[in-house]
Amino acid sequence: MTNLEKLSEIRFLMKEKGIDGYIIPSSDPHISEYLPDFYKCIAWTSGFTGSAGTLVITQDFAGLWTDSRYFVQANEQLAGTGFELVKLKVQHAPEYVTWLGEKLSEGATVAFDGNLASLAVANSVNSILNPLGIKVNGHVDLLDPVWKGRPALPTEKAYTLPTTITGQATVDKIEAVRKALKQKRATAHLVSSLDDLAWLLNIRGTDVKCNPVTLGFAFIDHKQVILFIDAVKLDAATRAELESYGITIKPYEEVKAYLQGLGKEEVILLDPKRTCFATYDSVADGVKIIEDMNPSTLLKAIKNEVEINHERQAMVNDGIALTKFFKWIEENVAKGELTEMNIADHLRGLRAEQPGFKDISFDTIAGYKDHGALPHYKAEEHSNYKLETTGLLLVDSGGQYETGTTDITRVIALGTPTQEEKEDYTIVLKGTIEGSMAIYTKGTRGYQIDAITRRPIWATMRNYGHGTGHGVGFFLNVHEGPQVLNGTATDIAIEPGMITSIEPGLYREGKHGIRIENLVLSKDLASNQFGDFMDFETLTICYIATDLVEKSLLGQEHIDWLNNYNQWVYDSISSKLSDDEAAWLKEKTKAI
Repeated sequence: MTNLEKLSEIRFLMKEKGIDGYIIPSSDPHISEYLPDFYKCIAWTSGFTGSAGTLVITQDFAGLWTDSRYFVQANEQLAGTGFELVKLKVQHAPEYVTWLGEKLSEGATVAFDGNLASLAVANSVNSILNPLGIKVNGHVDLLDPVWKGRPALPTEKAYTLPTTITGQATVDKIEAVRKALKQKRATAHLVSSLDDLAWLLNIRGTDVKCNPVTLGFAFIDHKQVILFIDAVKLDAATRAELESYGITIKPYEEVKAYLQGLGKEEVILLDPKRTCFATYDSVADGVKIIEDMNPSTLLKAIKNEVEINHERQAMVNDGIALTKFFKWIEENVAKGELTEMNIADHLRGLRAEQPGFKDISFDTIAGYKDHGALPHYKAEEHSNYKLETTGLLLVDSGGQYETGTTDITRVIALGTPTQEEKEDYTIVLKGTIEGSMAIYTKGTRGYQIDAITRRPIWATMRNYGHGTGHGVGFFLNVHEGPQVLNGTATDIAIEPGMITSIEPGLYREGKHGIRIENLVLSKDLASNQFGDFMDFETLTICYIATDLVEKSLLGQEHIDWLNNYNQWVYDSISSKLSDDEAAWLKEKTKAI
């Protein structure tokens, strides 16, 4: 069935059910960023494969609302599908709801599947459309009736991690959540988000590509924990271990019925950004609901010493793989056989040789020349550039190791760089260094670090359209909250123990893209009469290319930071490389 035929069938069902506007979010009942195949609804409906966007269908228009990271990709993938790209002005803003309010008349009906929309999204839809006299129905699934051959939900085995890896026992994590619930005057809590579930129960799986999570829900009150999961995922030993912690196992599909049976004396905490509307709406009438962030989200973001030390080791392993990778590119590019796709495959293979490797942490972004200007570009057969001995190559990649999650971006020149390329590169590098060197007071928010990082880029009247950084999980999701470094960051302080990316960029459409990304650990620095101060420890171990640096644009503090960083990279991994590899890296990390 073509995308046009799918659109036609959806519109037929809309007409039949009296629906004037239909919303399809990119999500699942766990409000995941990356989805099991069963829930890749936007890709199936429209052909767009990006990880962020919303489809809206009316009888005379079908659009994809997405942000600047995906504009070029969306235009290519939506061609001939009946869907048009609508460019978001503000990332993640519900601008499509405002559009529906302007387009539809009073008395019209807008619908969506509450299993795909977070409570926060549902609240936005209702708060904007209800005052306009537009009815909203959050319990309409128009895709399942027309999705022939829809993939099944995954049934891969889940497994637990030992405390030697996680640094905190499952029972202790449960007690920490119960303590937080007591402080919030809640008697119960449902965890829907898969990374929160994974952290809480020290459980991992392979249900979602690149994310080591398993599908499930966890219900917690003062006396019990229930894990709602497909029983086929648990072997006897894993089930027995979970039950030894006082965890009851119930079927995955019974979670809504359980919520419907809660007593009116319960006060349940649900996270509006991490709970789908259908789950929220299944809570029994009369039960008080507290809408607040999952306690586990902040607990998970603050890594313990065991996790931090494991993460440092994962960075060593990752740095070895990346050194081998960039050396291999340099030595083979002139043969004319390297492409964006086969270098991504080769990098995965090099990571797979490292101890504890489980998967990549997201699809590798290998953008050569103008493809580097597409921040979330993924090479496919029709777009797969062959590398030549000219231009810039941007590689944004990461690994999932049992001892940590990595995410790194580097840019290298495959030939002699132009003056424009060098200036753009150096200005972005200056931003990365400024963010990495930041000293800040306890309580500093992400938008403040974002501004510090952008300052040298703004000073040249340049900018980039994505955030400066995101939290990163410990052998978990590469995008993890609650902290984020961007101009619209929520009111979340940067806490000691958080691991966050710093990744400013600069993109010239049709020419090149620059992004230089490291992961940093936020740490206590000092206290005095002026307050408590913090700084960052850079964790990522991979040389930063210096042949692209326009030294005159850097201050001495930037030059010192770069030289010290590259020397640290060499000292950290050279003894684990072959003599040839170590000699190559020594040349790459020479002081400028």
